[in-house]
Amino acid sequence: MKKSLVLAMAMALGVTASAYAANPFSDVPAGHWAYDSINKLAAAGVIEGYGDSTFGGDKLMTRYEMAQIVAKAMAKGANVDKLAAEFADELDNLGVRVANLEKKADNVKITGNIRYSYADYSGDLNDHANKLRSRIWVNGQVNDDWSYTAMLENNQDFKDNDGEEDTKFQRAYVNGKLGGLAVQAGRSQLTLVDGNLYDTRYDGISASYGKDVKVTAFYGKPTNQNKALHTEDKEWKAEIGFDKVYGAKVDAKIGVVNATAGYTVFKDGTYSEYEWDAAKKAFATKASYEEDTDNNKIWNVGVAFDLAKDLNLSANYMRATDYEFDGEDIGIGRDGYVIGLNYKGAKAAKAGSWGIYGKYYDQDRPTVVAHTMNGEYGDKGFDGYMVGVNYAFAKNIVGAVEYYDLDSKALTGAESKSMRTLWSQLVFTF
Repeated sequence: MKKSLVLAMAMALGVTASAYAANPFSDVPAGHWAYDSINKLAAAGVIEGYGDSTFGGDKLMTRYEMAQIVAKAMAKGANVDKLAAEFADELDNLGVRVANLEKKADNVKITGNIRYSYADYSGDLNDHANKLRSRIWVNGQVNDDWSYTAMLENNQDFKDNDGEEDTKFQRAYVNGKLGGLAVQAGRSQLTLVDGNLYDTRYDGISASYGKDVKVTAFYGKPTNQNKALHTEDKEWKAEIGFDKVYGAKVDAKIGVVNATAGYTVFKDGTYSEYEWDAAKKAFATKASYEEDTDNNKIWNVGVAFDLAKDLNLSANYMRATDYEFDGEDIGIGRDGYVIGLNYKGAKAAKAGSWGIYGKYYDQDRPTVVAHTMNGEYGDKGFDGYMVGVNYAFAKNIVGAVEYYDLDSKALTGAESKSMRTLWSQLVFTF
């Protein structure tokens, strides 16, 4: 480094000879002519040396190294116009490279969580569940208007020490804009009626329009429909077109009230095992199915609002338009009511935060297609309640305990079943 260059840079930054007495570099003694100027530049972050406590003043710098120093000096407000003009090309290239690196670093974001859960059951159910679930989320930008999301999930079942596990891509979708529409396509989450009708994956597409009043339409293939079907039945189900869902909903914010209304059609997505056996006998071909079977069509309305600070009340009503087999009513209702009350709530980012919550359910079979509550429920509908509490033990560590007391609904002439679940979890987020 030339003497004139050091002095010019130091003067541009307003160096005074006695301002800095520290010695940041072992090879720049206190009596060196550039001692004070080098100290000032080092303190300002303009020069860094070689990482081994040496300045290397006898080494020749590349133009690129000099451009880095000039760029840092400019960022500190130094008037180095002549130097900037001399190294204009290098500064331009340096800026491009830095911008590209920052863009790539921000383009992909990886997050995740690990959840351990344990549940005790009573009634005609498995006696307990002991599971570990790990999720890795990948989010990135395709361009200014489109982004992508993927999620890899691993589940390990420790019940009876069998160590059974599986790993699958459970989400893979894009979000973007087409004109004034917000579009989502791929394998994503489909949450209908606050999760009380359907709350799991589907392969499909949705389009939304609006903000305070938002209209959404969707179409796709539900992944968790007809949960009672045996593996060998799935081919027949696909052949006659059971695996479809479509509908529309409107969400509106009216003052302090959030209101919703919707209409959903499942291609006979409510068969239990008993009903499925009857359906296969009655509709042995696709033609007879299309002629004689009604789809499961559900209307819903709901509201949510704050009763007081941090205390929220929600209510949802569902009504299936028809539920018959071969023209006969087999004793299954068509309605669903869910009322929820929520006070505060644990936040992963805030240690010590907590919440309590509860729900009352009265849901007939057509209004329960894939309810992913943590308590066990009957496949012909159920009624009862749940209460829960959650707490953030530390930042990104949240626990919860929930208790469910539900009675399954039964076909005409059959007995109902009582189901109780004590469920707990601990979630680590990163």
